[in-house]
Amino acid sequence: ASDVYKRQKVEFLKKLGHKIRILRDEKNLSQEKLAEKISIDRGHIGTIENGKADTRIYTVKQIADALEVDITELFNFTI
Repeated sequence: ASDVYKRQKVEFLKKLGHKIRILRDEKNLSQEKLAEKISIDRGHIGTIENGKADTRIYTVKQIADALEVDITELFNFTI
């Protein structure tokens, strides 16, 4: 069961990161500009977008706010 959980987690984080990247690109924001808006390191934005970071929910909320979308939009993976 833990292998299934790990696979689901990896897939979820990749989808979340991909969605953030799409929305960031739509807003013509660089990773650096997004990072500045929410006072985190640019590298962390890259890590999130690559699905490598299991980031805090408050950081996800800050990203949504900076992208001017409702937080639920970040979890709408049907693209």
